[in-house]
Formats: sequence, structure tokens, C-alpha cells
Amino acid sequence: MELKKLIYTVDADGIAVITMNYMKNLNAIDEQMADELMYVVDAAEKDPNVKVVVLKGTDRAFSAGGDIGYFYDLIQAGGEVNMDGLIGKVGVVANGLKRMSKLVITSVCGASAGAGVSLALGGDFMICADNAKFILAFVNIGLVPDTGATYLLTKSLGTARTMELAATGRPVSAEEAKELGLAYKVVAKEELDEATMKFARKLAAGPLLSYKNIKKQIYDAAYSDYKQWLAETEIPTQRECAASMDFQEGCKAFMEKRKAHFEGK
Repeated sequence: MELKKLIYTVDADGIAVITMNYMKNLNAIDEQMADELMYVVDAAEKDPNVKVVVLKGTDRAFSAGGDIGYFYDLIQAGGEVNMDGLIGKVGVVANGLKRMSKLVITSVCGASAGAGVSLALGGDFMICADNAKFILAFVNIGLVPDTGATYLLTKSLGTARTMELAATGRPVSAEEAKELGLAYKVVAKEELDEATMKFARKLAAGPLLSYKNIKKQIYDAAYSDYKQWLAETEIPTQRECAASMDFQEGCKAFMEKRKAHFEGK
């Protein structure tokens, strides 16, 4: 596959680096980005030369989540917004990262919003720049979290804290993410790449079979129903929200830079 929105490399140490690199929309995840992510996650899993995977964005942002501008244009044109295909694809990516036999590090600089938060949580270790910010922004446009965010956060933080973050959509700083146990390490922005690759090289030189089977144990203990949940809970709940007038209003308000007026319809 020709990669237009990602950069994928594998270095001599066996570290595969997936860089989301489409700053035109701050690495928003559209169908093409989702297709490319599915492709490289599968390629990294199947490549015997890959020992560790790093998923990162750029200095400006990790990922802004969904492409709200695209949804806005559809709404303005009177078209139907159907996210089932996109959510299904990013669900494959989300589950693929957790099921992968190689350890995954997410390296986060700048903003992660919406599905970007989900991808940041999708690895086994998250290393953040001190300017990282996480926003479960779905509720602000009348949607529910997707790409596995609610599932992963409930497993990590419990139901009460997940409800707070999902229902308020408030920002979470890098330091708070570390305090909550979501981030492994927080470093200065200019040190992020070096810290990430140093840790990746340490893991790549470690007992890979042990890591593989630790991941399998954890997946089977905590995530064995993940794929089913994505298909049977996440997609239908987002489908209902995406068909609502509240979602249309949320998109319009976001793009028009005004306060949304939701009616619960």
C-alpha cells in the first residue's frame, strides 16, 4: 500500500516507527488514515524483523481525532453521516494494537482529542511530552467515545472516573495522565523522541518471547471480549448518536466557533 498519511520505518534494532503525518487536519483519522493504520499494524505484526512498535504523531499534535470538517460538509450538503465503516476500521486498529505479539509504545506530543486519545491509550506504554493534552471531545459534538476509549478507560480507571472524563470532555494534562496510571513517563517536549527510542531499544534487546506471552496473558485476562464489544456496543451506540440532530448541531457549532444548543434529539 502507498502510504500518504503515515510514515512507516523499521530500523536496524527492530523498532518499527509508525508516524501519523498529515498536519493538514492535525492527523484526524479519516477512512484513508484508518486503512493505512490497519495496513501498518498488520505489517508490523507479521514482520519477523520487528521487535517493538512505536506509534507517534508530530510535534504539533498526536491526533485531533475524527475529521469534523468532513462531517460538517456532509451535513451542510444534506447528506447522511454514517460512521460504521470508519469506526469498524479503527476498531480493527485498536484491537490489533492490544492483540499484537510485540510491545507497543505510544509517543504523544501536543493534543490528542477524540479517537486520538483512544490510539494513545492503545499501546502498552505511553510516553508523553509535558505539553501533551488529552480530550475525550466526543460529548462536545453529541457523540460517544469510540476507537475503544470507553472500554480501555473503564479497564484502567474504573467506571466513575471514566464517566467523568467521557461525560465532561474536560482536558487531561500529561502529568494527570501519569498520576492516573495512563502514562508511563512524562518528559520535556524536546526530549520525547530520544526518551521514546531509548526505551524502545531497551525493550527490543529484552526477552521477546516473554513479552509476547505477557501480552497474551493480559489480553486474555482483561481484553478477551474487546473485539465483540467494539462490534456490538461501540458501533451501534455511535450510529444512534451520529444520526441525531444533536450531532448535527455539535458539528455546526464546532466549525462555526459557537456554543452548541443541544436538545436531546
